[in-house]
Amino acid sequence: MNDFGVRDGARDIDVVVVGAGQAGLSGAHHLRRSGLAPDEDFVVLDHAPHPGGAWQFRWPSLTYGKVHGMHALPGMELITGPADDDRPSSEVIGGYFTEYERRFGLRVHRPVDVRAVREGTGGRLLVETSEGNWSARALINATGTWDRPFWPRYPGQETFRGRQLHTADYPGPDEFAGLRVVVVGGGASGTQHLMEIAKVAADTTWVTRRPPVFREGPFGEEQGRAAVALVDERVRQGLPPESVVSVTGLPLNEAIVRAREEGVLDRLPMFDRITPDGVAWDDGRTVPADVILWATGFRAAIDHLAPLGLRERGGGIRVEGTRAVRDERVHLVGYGPSASTIGANRAGRAAVREIKRLLEREPVAAA
Repeated sequence: MNDFGVRDGARDIDVVVVGAGQAGLSGAHHLRRSGLAPDEDFVVLDHAPHPGGAWQFRWPSLTYGKVHGMHALPGMELITGPADDDRPSSEVIGGYFTEYERRFGLRVHRPVDVRAVREGTGGRLLVETSEGNWSARALINATGTWDRPFWPRYPGQETFRGRQLHTADYPGPDEFAGLRVVVVGGGASGTQHLMEIAKVAADTTWVTRRPPVFREGPFGEEQGRAAVALVDERVRQGLPPESVVSVTGLPLNEAIVRAREEGVLDRLPMFDRITPDGVAWDDGRTVPADVILWATGFRAAIDHLAPLGLRERGGGIRVEGTRAVRDERVHLVGYGPSASTIGANRAGRAAVREIKRLLEREPVAAA
């Protein structure tokens, strides 16, 4: 057991978990099952104000019934009924995470900003936070992507007289009533936004960098493994990870079939520049717009790990399993191939298995 010794002004702990979304809570659960005690042997730090991970920030019109592929956390079933399908996913999943933390006694420290992780003394990691500093023997990084929305840059962007916003700030369709809206992005969020907004907007235009891929037929275990393998290979090469969803294509469900038939999902190639009144292509085509909605995804929130020098020349962190190749004390869950709810669960278990071996192998350095 750890008695919160102090080293270089930092409290001693065996493991720091950064993030309390699906991946962080999975890691914390498996740490506890392994015999480590919350707030004695490990601590969970979360940037968000409430339980629920990134789900608490999702737009109200994203009801639970529209969520695809949500898996239960380890050890506690996600029980929902027909009434939940019409409730905002932020409420349903936020409530589930709240109960999960309570049931397993995971006393998450929030809101806490992790500012940097750097080399400490005695072979430990120094975790600098808004709550004070921790001296840790290992780290589970489960920070996800929500805090790093990706905004592409195009010529003339600063001249646009309308409104620009990102998926991270999407308020739901009502604010776009009667407006001309350009939606940029061919992923799940972009299509969901577009189909909602088209019902109330004066006009919508869908623009994507590549032609969208619609997936027909079943998506079983074999197809899932193949998709994860593609993302895993990028991570092994030290390239920035792409999401699993980006390589699976868009499911051709009833709503998407209807939207395609109605012309809502008629896609245009990416524009070349932004004008004060809309967007334009070099071939002379122009589209007037009041709003540009960037559904252009997110990047991994890992800037706080920069002092450790984990990034490869390709821009990503090379990972074997969940372990950072450049530092065996650091495990990334919910990163790359584990950036899905079921993948995060498995990654949490795998990370804890390796961390336990590390703790048993490395003696605690004297204070």
